[in-house]
Amino acid sequence: MTSVTGSCQCGAVRYEAEASLDQPIVCNCSRCQRLGAVLVFTPKDKFHLLSGDGALTEYLFNRKLIRHQFCKTCGIEPFAYGAKPDGTEVVALNVNCIEGVDPRAMTPVLYDGRAV
Repeated sequence: MTSVTGSCQCGAVRYEAEASLDQPIVCNCSRCQRLGAVLVFTPKDKFHLLSGDGALTEYLFNRKLIRHQFCKTCGIEPFAYGAKPDGTEVVALNVNCIEGVDPRAMTPVLYDGRAV
């Protein structure tokens, strides 16, 4: 686990988290593919919203299991709340929003979200 900080584009939403950057994923579902997100996951208790709780808006789609969080000002999705199949709460971090990390230099694993 690595300590990371991230934010939306305008900086209204900021967070810090402990997360492993070893196995990022890209998903081909209708949402992730359009968004271009590269994702890593961390347990919810390892995620701390530093600022912007009031600056967030939420989007739910499909089975409404993932709570996508967007900055109301700049529209960027820095993270989303969800759960593993066993019910453990996790946060999906958009690696594109993590400071000092180049997601294009990573080798993500493809997750077939279209098949789910």
